Amino acid sequence: MTSFAYADDPAPVFEFKSTTTKLTAFVPSTLEPEKLILALQEQLGDGEHFLSNEQIAVDFSQLKSIPSAIEIAALVNVLRQFQLKPIAAQGGSIDQQVAAQEAGLVVLQDSSITHTTPVVEPIATPSAMIIHRPVRTGQQVYAKGCDLIVLALVSHGAEVIADGNIHVYAPLRGRALAGARGDTQARIFTTCMEAELVSIAGIYRSLDADLPDAIAGKPSQIYLDQDKLSIEALTQTN
Repeated sequence: MTSFAYADDPAPVFEFKSTTTKLTAFVPSTLEPEKLILALQEQLGDGEHFLSNEQIAVDFSQLKSIPSAIEIAALVNVLRQFQLKPIAAQGGSIDQQVAAQEAGLVVLQDSSITHTTPVVEPIATPSAMIIHRPVRTGQQVYAKGCDLIVLALVSHGAEVIADGNIHVYAPLRGRALAGARGDTQARIFTTCMEAELVSIAGIYRSLDADLPDAIAGKPSQIYLDQDKLSIEALTQTN
């Protein structure tokens, strides 16, 4: 740590301190604004979400072509529309990093980044948020750092999110996102499976198509099996 103070005033005016802060990475495979907006809309919706006001680092490792500063600036604007705060960049080629700098982003080393869907140790969930009332259409509930237990209906168009597991002891008809901060061991449980969309650790699956009779409207669980979402009746064991 380094500090600075005037000779006649022992109190430091400012200090430099090292930190271990990690940034969440956004890893686009395209910079086409229309495609990005549609995909972000599908995953994050219109209102507050579990990454609202999160500082983001753009990871260029999945882009095949070198983006221009104008393209990166357009990406930054798209992310800001969804309450994300892109401040840095990492990965990709030297030319891509130069383009990022020209767009006003800081180029970071890989160790400064935490990807949104890593293989990580399970996040500790010492407690749970308990919701007694129905989660209505357009409402969102986020259990930060813990499990979420819902004892009433989750309606179509509603969204329940948890850093840990999600338990819905009623019909689950909206969207459920467990392991929101990357816990690949998180699961979703419901006594009546009718969800529109489910997600574990950032891996999504839309359930617009009819579910099998063994699952639809039945007690079910959702979990990750080798990076693929698995949905099964609770009468089975894993």
